[in-house]
Amino acid sequence: MTSNTARFLLLTVATAGLTACGGSSSNGRTTSPPPQVGVVNPTYTQGSFAPSSTFINRCEVVRTGTDSEGNAFPDRQGSTVIENFWLRSWSNETYLWNREIEDQNPTPFTSPVAYFATLRTTATTPSGEDKDDFHFSQPTADFLESRNNTATSGYGARLRAFSSSPPRDFRILYTEANSPASETVNGQVQLPRGAKILEVDGVDLVNGNDIAALNAGLFPENAGETHTFLIQEAGSNTTRTVTLVSEDIAPEPVNRTSVIDTPSGKVGYMLFNTFSPFDSEKSLADAFTDLSNEGVNDLVLDLRYNGGGLLAVAAQLGYMVAGDARTSGKTFSLLQYNEDANGTDPTSSNNDPVQPIPFIDEGVGFSLPQGQALNSLNLPRLFILSTGGTCSASEAVINSLRGIDVEIILIGDITCGKPYGFLPTSNCGETYYTIQFRGVNEKNFGDYSDGFVPEDNAFTFGERVAGCTIADDFENELGSESEALLSTALYYRENNSCPVVTAKSKTSVPLTASLDYITEFSIIPPEDRIENSILSNNMDATMPSDLK
Repeated sequence: MTSNTARFLLLTVATAGLTACGGSSSNGRTTSPPPQVGVVNPTYTQGSFAPSSTFINRCEVVRTGTDSEGNAFPDRQGSTVIENFWLRSWSNETYLWNREIEDQNPTPFTSPVAYFATLRTTATTPSGEDKDDFHFSQPTADFLESRNNTATSGYGARLRAFSSSPPRDFRILYTEANSPASETVNGQVQLPRGAKILEVDGVDLVNGNDIAALNAGLFPENAGETHTFLIQEAGSNTTRTVTLVSEDIAPEPVNRTSVIDTPSGKVGYMLFNTFSPFDSEKSLADAFTDLSNEGVNDLVLDLRYNGGGLLAVAAQLGYMVAGDARTSGKTFSLLQYNEDANGTDPTSSNNDPVQPIPFIDEGVGFSLPQGQALNSLNLPRLFILSTGGTCSASEAVINSLRGIDVEIILIGDITCGKPYGFLPTSNCGETYYTIQFRGVNEKNFGDYSDGFVPEDNAFTFGERVAGCTIADDFENELGSESEALLSTALYYRENNSCPVVTAKSKTSVPLTASLDYITEFSIIPPEDRIENSILSNNMDATMPSDLK
C-alpha cells in the first residue's frame, strides 16, 4: 500500500451559495480593520503569488492552549489580511481550476470566509449546473468532532424537512439502533420512518414561532433531558405522543444489515450512511465480515443518504465488494490536480509525484489495525440504492467498480455529480474545503459531473448506468422487502428489468443534495439552529434552509 492510500482524503457533499457555521454571508467589501501592532500586512500585486507557507497560521485572533485532540494551536499573531493572503496563495497552488479564479485584492475583505467564497470558478457543467458546487468551510472544532464521530446529546434520529417554512413538514428518515428514537414502547417504535413531527413539548412545529422551545426539544444540550413529541405516522390520520430522553450518541456509519433469502440465493442488504468518521473503516469491515459469513451471493448497498467521506475507506469498500482477483493491480482512483501541478500533488508537503490509489485490501489505521486483512464478497455485480444525496466517495465507488467491469445496477435517482475531492485544510480556527482533484478510474474515466443516471431516466445529461428510476419511499422501513427501492432492486435481480410501476417515478431533472435538507437530532450547535436557518448533515456541510 502506498503512502497515498493512507492519507486522509475527505470527500464531502456541499451546496452552492453555502455559508459555513459562524461565517459571514456578506462579501465584506469594506475597509479592513487596522492590523495588530507590529504586524505588517503584505502588498497585493495582481498575478503575483507568494508561497502560502509565508502566511499560514498568522491569525487575527490567536488561539491558545490545545484543541480537542490535545494538539497545541500553531497560531501566531497576524491579521485578517494575512489570513486572506494565505487563502489566495493556497487556492492558486491547490485549486483544481486555479486558472479560472478571478484574482481579487484580498485586502478589502473583512472576513476570510467571505473572501474564500470568491475563490472558485463560475463555469458550469453541460447541463448548466455550477461546475464547483462544493466550496465551503466550517469551524475546525466542528471538523474534528465530525471526523472523530464524537458522541453528542440527542435521540438517534435523522430528519428530512420537506418544507422548512410554515406549514413546515419534518419527517423521520431513519433511526440509530438501540437509541431512544428506535425503542419500542407498547408495540410501537418511538419514531418510525416517515413519521411527521407536529409538536415539540406542546409547541406547534408546523406553524409555530416559539423557536427557542423548538430548539430546546429538538436539539437537547445535554444527555438526560426529557422532551415530548406529537407525531403522525406515515399513511395514518391519527397522532400519538412520544416521550424521549436524550442520550450521548455517536451515529454508526453502517446503520443496519440484513440477509434476504430468495429462491436464487441469499441477498445482503446494507445501509451505509457515511465514509467520513474514522470509525467508518471498522464499521464497514465488520459488516462485510458478517455478510461473508452468511454466504450472500448478491449485495444491495444502500447509499441513498451517503454524501461521502474518506477516500481510503471507499477504496476498501471497492475491494470488499469485488475481491482479490478483480482488483489486484488495478487502480481504484488516480487523482488529477491542476495544470500547474505537472503530475505532482500540490497538497503534499513536498509536491510528491501522483501515484494511483489501489483497491485497499487491509486496514489503514483509522479504526482497524494497519495491515489487518479485509474480507470480501467477490461479487461480479452490485446493486446500489441512490438519491441526489448519493455523492462524492459514494460515486467514487461506483466509478471505480465500473472501471474494473463490476456491473453496477443503480436503483433510485440520479447521484449528485461530484467526481472531485479535497484535503480539508485548517488555518486560524477555520477548516477550508476547496476542490483540488478529480478522480479517474482504471479506464481513465471520471466525467460524471452531472451524476450517474439510471438507464430509464429521461434526464439527457450525466453518465448512464443500468437500473431503474424510483422515488424514495418514506412509508416503509429501510431494509424492508416492501420498501420501494429495495423491492425494485430485488425485482431487477430476478427479471433483469425494471417493474412497470417505476415509470410513475421517472424524473427529467436530478434530485440534488441541495434540496434534501437533512438534519440529525443533536448535532446542530446552538448558534446554527432554527433561528439561523441552518441544517446540518453530519459530516456534510451545513445547508441553508430558510426556516421561518
